[in-house]
Amino acid sequence: MPVQFSTPNSIWASVLVEVLARLGLRTAVLCPGSRSTPLTLAFAAHPNVEAIPVLDERSAAFFALGLAKRSGRATALVCTSGTAGANFYPAIIEAYESRVPLLVLTADRPPELRACNSGQTIDQQKLFGSVVNDYAEVAVPELDLGLLAYLRQTVVHAWGRSHDPVPGVVHLNLPFRDPLAPISMLEAEAFATQFPAHFFDAISEGLAPPTLSSFPSIPDAWYSAQRGIIIAGIAQPQNPEAYCGAIAALANHLKFPVLAEGLSPVRNFAQQIPDVITTYDWILRNPDCAADLAPDLVIRIGEMPTSKVLREWLTQAQPRQWVIDPGDRNLDPLHGFTVHLRGSVEHIAAAVSSLEPTPERVEYGDRWTSLNTQVTKEIQRVLSTTEDWIESKIPWLLSQVLPTDTPIFIANSMPIRDVEWFWPSGDRHIRPFANRGANGIDGTLSTALGIAHGQPYAVLLTGDLALLHDTNGFLLRSHLRGHLTIVLVNNDGGGIFEMLPISQFDPPFEEFFATPQSVDMAQLCRAYGVSHTLIQSWTQFQELLSEFPDSGIRVLEIRSDRKQNAAWRSALFRAISQNL
Repeated sequence: MPVQFSTPNSIWASVLVEVLARLGLRTAVLCPGSRSTPLTLAFAAHPNVEAIPVLDERSAAFFALGLAKRSGRATALVCTSGTAGANFYPAIIEAYESRVPLLVLTADRPPELRACNSGQTIDQQKLFGSVVNDYAEVAVPELDLGLLAYLRQTVVHAWGRSHDPVPGVVHLNLPFRDPLAPISMLEAEAFATQFPAHFFDAISEGLAPPTLSSFPSIPDAWYSAQRGIIIAGIAQPQNPEAYCGAIAALANHLKFPVLAEGLSPVRNFAQQIPDVITTYDWILRNPDCAADLAPDLVIRIGEMPTSKVLREWLTQAQPRQWVIDPGDRNLDPLHGFTVHLRGSVEHIAAAVSSLEPTPERVEYGDRWTSLNTQVTKEIQRVLSTTEDWIESKIPWLLSQVLPTDTPIFIANSMPIRDVEWFWPSGDRHIRPFANRGANGIDGTLSTALGIAHGQPYAVLLTGDLALLHDTNGFLLRSHLRGHLTIVLVNNDGGGIFEMLPISQFDPPFEEFFATPQSVDMAQLCRAYGVSHTLIQSWTQFQELLSEFPDSGIRVLEIRSDRKQNAAWRSALFRAISQNL
């Protein structure tokens, strides 16, 4: 019997955990605290749920986010009462914005101990506001079969709402009265005789994918347009090969060129889309090319790419746009002539009829391909001969040396942009991940550890400020199953700000925007028991990435000058775009 009949709390908590385990929950991230004792004990005792203790609630939440992001399955996130749950908030916002399933369980004081100066008590009702799919205040545990059936249904509903119709966060607030420890109570033990043996029988694992029975016919405009493009935007699909195959089929049927964002898996499945356009940002910096390539129709799959140049070009061109996405949100920050098609690209691609290309379509696609080849060759020529510590060379090398199927988490700010600009097309099936829902640097390390957990190895590409913002993530080292290599770009500050106009105003730029921290990363790693290597050459860097340790965390630090790098990027942008 999976139910622990010690106290009403232990019965309640063990029923909750057993229901979740039968639904498919595999991992629970638990933060220490007293009020959550019944939940912690129930999760820790369940044989089919991996329970992972994490000290820091903010780190725990981002770790849970990383686990769920990689698996596509909700992670349970548990904390005690008071401000503990408030520390979950940044990760919950990111999960909501990037549509990642999480089940947040906050323990609470019972109603009679609220708003009366009882310790470690705050108002936890709807603590996370509108950034959740659903919220419920669960009843206080009692020895009542009717209430246990209510609990069972509440948990089943919460699990479903965390995945469908749009993945996201569900928050359950769970009050517990004393005793919190599993002290034997005769009435609770006696309640075992009333508990039906078939209580859990109707619960089974299985998440039905969203149905698209109402999907309309393919718009006629897709077939009549002569200058159409497909934009493969930010996406982290569970089956990247099928996802890329669908985009390839759509492009092949319509004879449209595919512009692929650096965070789209499309760049890493070149065999399916050999002529994918990866250098659109460079091409569109040339005013003549931008005008010549203006489309009359855009099909965008997933979220808008990072490139500001692309966004400005689309705003100027004002093409008709269709956004393919199974979610329910407005995904057009440019407010153009946009129709949202609520479905998966796999389903939509299957409905498209093959098209005989017109000469104009062929010429338009060939123009994109020719320019992309020209820019790619020039980037390759420059980076292959560059021995200086140019940060942009890092993603370019990673794309070529990482083993097949490597998961890589890319930090926001400068790393994400260097990936956009310098990650070429390849066929190594590398899986890029990022927190592009809210685009913050918080939780970078913890999220990457969640991506890495249970994998043979994974990589994090990050700047120094993003890593320092989440150093408590290193406390997860002893619980990590697998290995994480951190490629640390240490330019002593916020390199992204060097690319902005504010960099010309110093003071206050250096102190208030670049915010250099001057931390000795080797000593920081030593404090957490993490391996550290200061990279001395590009050859050494490539050699260290050719083989990964079996476990633990290592930091490969590359030191660079952010001002020199900003000047180098700007000069290369000018040189290449002017020569197109």
